[in-house]
Amino acid sequence: MSNVMRVSLAYVEHRVNVYLRFGRPLQETVLDRWRRVATFPSGATCCRIKWLGNDYGTALWQLLVLQAPGGASGMQQIGGVRPGACILLRADGEDRVKVILTAIDDIERLGIDPCAVADTYWRTLGNRLAARQPLPQYTPERHAAHLAREVLR
Repeated sequence: MSNVMRVSLAYVEHRVNVYLRFGRPLQETVLDRWRRVATFPSGATCCRIKWLGNDYGTALWQLLVLQAPGGASGMQQIGGVRPGACILLRADGEDRVKVILTAIDDIERLGIDPCAVADTYWRTLGNRLAARQPLPQYTPERHAAHLAREVLR
């Protein structure tokens, strides 16, 4: 289990909610009433959402689509993710997070597992979001092309 990514998750009512929107962990370890750790194999993709609140309301909304590293190359340090991950998409702020959540819902409505979506799509979505450009739709044709490309590798 040395070549795995560990994602820390937590829930404290009205204060902290760090959870997975999608992902298939190898294992989930419950640390205590508020915390757990999800373990992912090399190359696996997941989506972590982080919401923090305080006495005045929401303090932070963050969504990350992460890919477990195959080695040290391309790995970025992220709080709560050990040893690190490749960030495919990052969205900060309630409006941007909700736009990405809608895109994920649309993908699931097509019957496609978000874990199986092309890495390049997540990167494109993140770049378009940052540039305030229209977001591309993930289509069954795009997914079929991704699957065919994977077969050729």
